[in-house]
Amino acid sequence: MSAPRSAKDFQSMAKARAIIKRLKAVKNIRKITRTMELIATARFKKAMDRAAEAKAYTQKIAEIVGDLASAELSFTHPLLEQREQEERVLLLVLTSNRGLCGGYNSGVLRIADQRLKALSKGRINQILEVSGKRGLSYFNFEGQQIDATYTNFEDKPTFDEVEDLANRFAELYTSGAVDRIEVVYSEFHSISRQVAIRETLLPIQNLSTPEAESDQKHSVDYEFLPSAEAILEEIVPAAFKAKLFKCFLDAAVSEQIARMVAMKGATENADEMIRSLSTRYNRARQSQITSELSEIIGGAAALE
Repeated sequence: MSAPRSAKDFQSMAKARAIIKRLKAVKNIRKITRTMELIATARFKKAMDRAAEAKAYTQKIAEIVGDLASAELSFTHPLLEQREQEERVLLLVLTSNRGLCGGYNSGVLRIADQRLKALSKGRINQILEVSGKRGLSYFNFEGQQIDATYTNFEDKPTFDEVEDLANRFAELYTSGAVDRIEVVYSEFHSISRQVAIRETLLPIQNLSTPEAESDQKHSVDYEFLPSAEAILEEIVPAAFKAKLFKCFLDAAVSEQIARMVAMKGATENADEMIRSLSTRYNRARQSQITSELSEIIGGAAALE
């Protein structure tokens, strides 16, 4: 008959069971973070391909606009006209619908919050439009009035959806309902660099890119048919729509990169915790086995 277990033995057993329970929980979390990392990686690659395809289109439009600008046309466009006094400013903030993407949303919301405070300080009427549930939750918590919300833009924003938004913005600006339209989003530069910035959408200040400006030296002479004015009437709204679409694409790519990096870090932390808990469990189990062996040896010695 074995000797009764001591309180120390029960504590050791309870500690081992607690470690096993925690180890299983960490392993389950690790499976989730690893899966989310793989999903974010796949979505990032698709979003990256769409952004690359759109970049060629927007760059070509910028080149054409640059050539038109170099032609010194006297014709102007309502979307290019700047207001002498800015009394109403519309701010569009692009955030994500889901979390677990590191500091992606916090960087965008910080810049948006600073801009709203600056507008309030300057006594300028502001119109706030938010894309993404995370931004909506933040501004509701802050008690900020939101004039329009969009939760339909996921990791695959379509041009048709953005075009409807761009047409409404153009109508607001040309009708004089707003004097300036700005966007806050995360601009994609490379896999290792995404920057939260604020840009002016309307009035259009500079449609051309550095690549387009460098190519203007080698630009060809255009023959405008039916006229330069008619072409400008079509190209300026198209360039504005392409610019807004690029903002949504950059935001989608940046979000997936941020989520991919965050989930990769969470998976690595889970691996480290699993190793640490496994070591603690082995030590606790070893201590328990040693105690049981000592009891067996003691009991055998007592029978002699």
